[in-house]
Amino acid sequence: MTQHPTHHAGHQPEQPSGRSRAGLRLMHVHAHPDDESSKGAASTAMYVAQGVDVHVATCTGGERGSILNPKMERPDILANISEIRRQEMERARDILGIRQDWLGFVDSGWPEGDPKPPLPEGCFALVPLEEAIVPLVRLIRQFRPHVMTTYDERGGYPHPDHVKCHEVSVAAFEAAADPERFPELGEPWQVLKLYYHHSFNRPRMTAIHEAMLEHGLESPYAERLKEWVPEPEWDARITTRVPCADYFGVRDQALLAHATQIDPDGFWFAVPHEIQQKVWPTEDFELVVSHVDSPTPEDDLFAGITDPT
Repeated sequence: MTQHPTHHAGHQPEQPSGRSRAGLRLMHVHAHPDDESSKGAASTAMYVAQGVDVHVATCTGGERGSILNPKMERPDILANISEIRRQEMERARDILGIRQDWLGFVDSGWPEGDPKPPLPEGCFALVPLEEAIVPLVRLIRQFRPHVMTTYDERGGYPHPDHVKCHEVSVAAFEAAADPERFPELGEPWQVLKLYYHHSFNRPRMTAIHEAMLEHGLESPYAERLKEWVPEPEWDARITTRVPCADYFGVRDQALLAHATQIDPDGFWFAVPHEIQQKVWPTEDFELVVSHVDSPTPEDDLFAGITDPT
């Protein structure tokens, strides 16, 4: 595996050859509203600013998500959580400058207990794969993205909806290109590249943690890192580091739009931008499938895509 260069303070990268990137299309597939803002949002905002058409497919409505912001724990919020989470998504969508579609599945919730209880009937995680990929195959063939991102096989973390999102994304990526599959859903489309998100990686957390301590600040990652068993072979899967530090502020505004999920006084915002930008100015991905010549390591999700149609 190629070693990646040391991180330096990041600035918006020059557009290739001074060209606008209009005509390029990027699709992110996420499990819940707020995932598009917590994973890859700074690079999303950067690509939008460069003229890329970015579309987010949200698998579920987030109906069973816990209210994670103490200021929003009110009966009126709980009673209207589905509609409120849709409104939050609309605000985040506007901040990021993206298009977004709901795939229409029902949040599976986070099973708690030992042993864990069965998942709720009819939830996303229990939908048969061949049925679950239909709306995403349709959307891929309509939008015709050049690049698609999703979660790794662990789901990024083991939420049933995140694992299912991975399975659905990979299966739909393949099915959308196959003229024999679902001909009623539109003309086949071959997405050129498939990536997994890896932004929550241990080297990044460690670097930010150490920088916070060096500045005499309390690290929000201290407890987490104590329990996080190093997996160097997992971290070595990162192939692509996209410099997007100038857009960390946009990312944070999009996160704050999800007010039921994001505590403005929580760990998301505990690290000053100056430290993040200096220590880790990228969002990190793993290139899983490529139908173009794109040697790794890369610094651009569109590397190797020279003539978009």
